[in-house]
Amino acid sequence: MAEIVAPKEAKTKDGARPKPKPSPRPRRYDYDIVIIGSGPAGHRAAIQSAKLGKRVAVIEKKSLIGGVSVNTGTIPSKTLREAVLHLSGFRQRSIYGASYTVKQHITMNDLLLRADHVIRHEIEINKHQLQRNGVEVFAGIATLVDQHTVHLNFLGKKGEDEITTRHIIIAVGTTVAKPEHIPFDGETIFTSDGLLKLGNLPRTLTVVGGGVIGCEYACMFATLGVRVTLVEVADRLLTFIDHEIVDALVYHMRQQRVTLRLGENVRSIEAYETRYGSGVKTCLESGKEIVTEKALYAIGRQGATSTLGLENIGIVPDHRGRIKVNEHYQTEIPSIYAVGDVVGFPSLASTSMEQGRMAACHAFGSEHHSFPELFPYGIYAIPEISTVGANEEDLTRAGVPYEVGKAYYKEIARGQILGDTIGMLKLVFHRENHKLLGVHIIGEGASELIHIGQTVMAFGSTVDYFINTVFNYPTLAECYKTAAFDGVNRLI
Repeated sequence: MAEIVAPKEAKTKDGARPKPKPSPRPRRYDYDIVIIGSGPAGHRAAIQSAKLGKRVAVIEKKSLIGGVSVNTGTIPSKTLREAVLHLSGFRQRSIYGASYTVKQHITMNDLLLRADHVIRHEIEINKHQLQRNGVEVFAGIATLVDQHTVHLNFLGKKGEDEITTRHIIIAVGTTVAKPEHIPFDGETIFTSDGLLKLGNLPRTLTVVGGGVIGCEYACMFATLGVRVTLVEVADRLLTFIDHEIVDALVYHMRQQRVTLRLGENVRSIEAYETRYGSGVKTCLESGKEIVTEKALYAIGRQGATSTLGLENIGIVPDHRGRIKVNEHYQTEIPSIYAVGDVVGFPSLASTSMEQGRMAACHAFGSEHHSFPELFPYGIYAIPEISTVGANEEDLTRAGVPYEVGKAYYKEIARGQILGDTIGMLKLVFHRENHKLLGVHIIGEGASELIHIGQTVMAFGSTVDYFINTVFNYPTLAECYKTAAFDGVNRLI
């Protein structure tokens, strides 16, 4: 057996052993991660980082945390919707008649009372969650100095400071687009952010933009009896949603006396005086003129990146202020991440939260899993829409053999009890192996029901699951069983 010989120790010329070279000490940062923005994406990233035992700071440029989602966007709009549905008596009209209403003369104060209550509650909940997880919150304007340094201008003339951090997550969200040629005054011509400041409900309204925000508010105002005209440049509304579902929405919008001007470009919007008082004239390129009391401009949002100092670190946003990221939500600089609306589609609070969690986990090397292909969409129009997975148009383009199964709320006891006779649940599944490929719902509780289908899809199961399982009776969830039977029977 060969003898193992230990290596000889190195010595200097005078025979002394050389002193070992000190290893470089790692840089000490003020924080492990700094998150710019306290909306859904920033909040979830902060909580996840804190759960991993990291030193976390959140910088919010407004005096109230929660971002657009809590203060002017998701939470207020969905709360207004619930107030509209309750006070107008819309849910009970199929039972008690079209004239049924809880309150005869509904005002903006009636609607905002409920919204203010929910907003205050959500802000308090978010603040408490950050506090109990040891997250430091700074109110101020953040500017990036380099990839590890953030300059902070505190609100209220309280000075400035620079903090260092190992990682940065940009979660600044978006701001409404306000073209210079449109004379916004906040009362007759306004954006969705300014809607909460309206003094009174109009009798007539023009909504410019048929995206999610435009459709939601058009439906709300129409339910209150406002004569709404919706203008959209595309030939269809909500082009990323299953066409049959959108067609059903359009039908019900027209039933609520919404006038749709699809495939129309707006040339100008201007204040207009009539014999009945001040109003708004919206001129279309086709020559049409729409005169209403007020106009809601709901086209596009811009990434709120103008004050971040991205030029200092070499990150160039696109023409709409959005930041390009990879699959881990890293920017071109590995230590800097971007999440939420500032990275673009789908720009939903739910997806933004998940992006924040995933970015935080990746930054600290924590194992994490998600199902980005199964992110659900919820559109809180009247009626409500929710969808997950592929739609018929997607599968047709991909050449996938599929079948559909449908269930209508009016056929379900729970639908009759709730007074929703217009709802529908649609399953899309593979013809050969019955694997569930997509779920599309319009009607009461759509954004809640969608998660049953989402779970089945996440486990790669088939529509046969719905046939073989038992649902509570009476529930809207029974629609899954009815739709599954409908689809499988088509194959027979």
